[in-house]
Amino acid sequence: MHPEPLEPLPEDWTRALAVVAHPDDLEFGAAAAIARWTGQGKDIVYCMVTSGEAGIDGLPPEECRPVREAEQVESARVVGVTEVEFLHLPDGILEYGVPLRREIAAVVRRHRPEIVITGNFRETFGGRNLNQADHIAVGRAVLDAVRDAGNRWVFPEQLTEDLEPWGGVREVWAAASPEATHGVDTTATFDAGVASLEAHAAYIEGLGWEDFDAREFLEGFGRAVGQRMGVALATSFEVFPMGWGD
Repeated sequence: MHPEPLEPLPEDWTRALAVVAHPDDLEFGAAAAIARWTGQGKDIVYCMVTSGEAGIDGLPPEECRPVREAEQVESARVVGVTEVEFLHLPDGILEYGVPLRREIAAVVRRHRPEIVITGNFRETFGGRNLNQADHIAVGRAVLDAVRDAGNRWVFPEQLTEDLEPWGGVREVWAAASPEATHGVDTTATFDAGVASLEAHAAYIEGLGWEDFDAREFLEGFGRAVGQRMGVALATSFEVFPMGWGD
């Protein structure tokens, strides 16, 4: 049985905000799509909820944090993203709930995006590979925070002369979801996506993955998704419309 074809994502927008749990989350799939969009002149901001400071076993969090933040800033630069925010919430123990929604809603209100990008927050990546708890918490909170951001009576303490409610997010896109219905042709920007992942050198080394090849890893997924779009390489997304009745 062949997987369902993927519908191309719309590209009639100019501003997006990417909110994920850790440095490297976007690079394991979405970065090549982001490179395509920044190449079209779109403005994309990254927001990391944590600094990934619990991600390297041999490096204490206080030493790991600046290393991973620096790698993420460079990784973003490679795909044309110049603004990277870190919320500095604790890595590994994020909880879905009102405090996390509050943090993300403030970021949405500040940047006023049309599209919000996050990572897969389903229970698995498809099959038996369980997703990580921070990914699930952040993705769920992103959906709710986008709605919160548009309601002036939710987190009203955030609202000032400089910060207004923002209800202009059209859709939330979750990269690499097993429930993906849409895709992006990344054939022309695949190399930038590879370089973006390779920028996380200390993290990849810290994982202890012997002979890890970023290009080979990303190519495996990219070709499988590309087949569903009739192109060489692609990235998949699950789409969550934010309008009423969609």
